[in-house]
Amino acid sequence: MDVHVVVAPVFGTNCCLVVADVEQPDGRRDCVVVDAGAGTAEGVARVVDELGLVPRAVLATHGHVDHTWDAAAVCDRYDVPLRLHAADAYRIADPFGTIGLGHYAGGPAAALSEALAQALSDFGRTPRDYQAPIEIETFDGDTAELVAGDVRLRALHAPGHTEGSTLYVVAGGARAGVVLSGDVLFAGGVGRTDLPGADVDAMLATLRGVVSGLDPALDVVPGHGPTTTVRHELATNPFLGG
Repeated sequence: MDVHVVVAPVFGTNCCLVVADVEQPDGRRDCVVVDAGAGTAEGVARVVDELGLVPRAVLATHGHVDHTWDAAAVCDRYDVPLRLHAADAYRIADPFGTIGLGHYAGGPAAALSEALAQALSDFGRTPRDYQAPIEIETFDGDTAELVAGDVRLRALHAPGHTEGSTLYVVAGGARAGVVLSGDVLFAGGVGRTDLPGADVDAMLATLRGVVSGLDPALDVVPGHGPTTTVRHELATNPFLGG
């Protein structure tokens, strides 16, 4: 399967289109959209039109608003549901409140939510413009095999950054494939654990168990920033003992 990245103009979220290898009789291919951050809907539409794709679902690596802001727009455009781990589903209805906006007088949660609100304002949007997708489907457990048309992904529960943070592993045929790591794993770093719902012990367990157990040959597309590989992170990332 191919992965195409659209970078959001707000907070630089990496929105990924995972494209099936199988062509439909009309020459089009199925895809899923992962992490539709603020300002990605039009970029997604351009890739869909240029490549002749049929979106079958929108997925979220977790429920933070910088990964779900345009989910409703993409879901509505293609009449598809938003899928995410059940532990983060509560965040979709109140994305700003669940990262601290309006609930904390100070500290990192308030600082982040205020920075996000300012970034959205610079882009011409405010928290009041946010819309939640009408249809939400959840999955649960430590692992789940997700099927959307001809697209198949393996979801690995990876809590710590949020309760429902998820890694999506995309098989690559002759190659090992790609893992979409959201805000769990970055090039040279890992997700923060100082926001509401985060858990340091859960993150450590995720890094030692789930992340360290990934195929080293996998490419990594994180939620923000440059791509990397599992092998490189295992060898160099200080949070993984590199």
